[in-house]
Amino acid sequence: MQSFRLDSPRMLAVDISGDAVRASTGSMVAYTGQVQFKNAGMGGGDGFMAGIKRRATGESLPLMTCSGSGTVWFAKDAMDVILVELQGDTLKAESEQLLALSDKLTTDVAFSGIRGMSSGQGLFTTSVTGYGTVALLSAGGPPIALEVTPQFPLVVDKDAFIASRGQLNQTVVTDVSWRNLIGESSGEAFSLRFDGQGVVYIQPEER
Repeated sequence: MQSFRLDSPRMLAVDISGDAVRASTGSMVAYTGQVQFKNAGMGGGDGFMAGIKRRATGESLPLMTCSGSGTVWFAKDAMDVILVELQGDTLKAESEQLLALSDKLTTDVAFSGIRGMSSGQGLFTTSVTGYGTVALLSAGGPPIALEVTPQFPLVVDKDAFIASRGQLNQTVVTDVSWRNLIGESSGEAFSLRFDGQGVVYIQPEER
């Protein structure tokens, strides 16, 4: 089994004992004990078909598997870390915001909508499902958890989005009006709208 804890807001420690944890490649900063590290493969540890799907959609998930017995410390680009406990439910997250996850959790590519009528490009995220712990990254400071209810849908900037969980319907909102006010009207602008019941995690700094 493994135990996740935060030694500081930006440092994750995982105690490993006879089990494994998957973490973002290159995020290990220190370890003690007898711990082995290996590449989780192009499927992020979820098999060949998962790798094919990720390659086709462009939603890459470079992970390494850490196994054995000991303690491993993880950090990435001095970003803040938040721990999310899954109890058989699903978390949808940007792949670059995933720092580590329990090895028994399964990942997949989740279709989130069409990026725009002109490009026709798909928008994808990574889904994490099962029982275990997920460590997420937040740039620019601690992440913020915003509640979504049927009475109060939520619209967030795509570059501030970290993850979402709950019974949520995600759609794409194309609206350049607010970007015009700050001189960012070039290119194709869109935001993410969430309806239903759940929680959306955002970071205070855009990607």
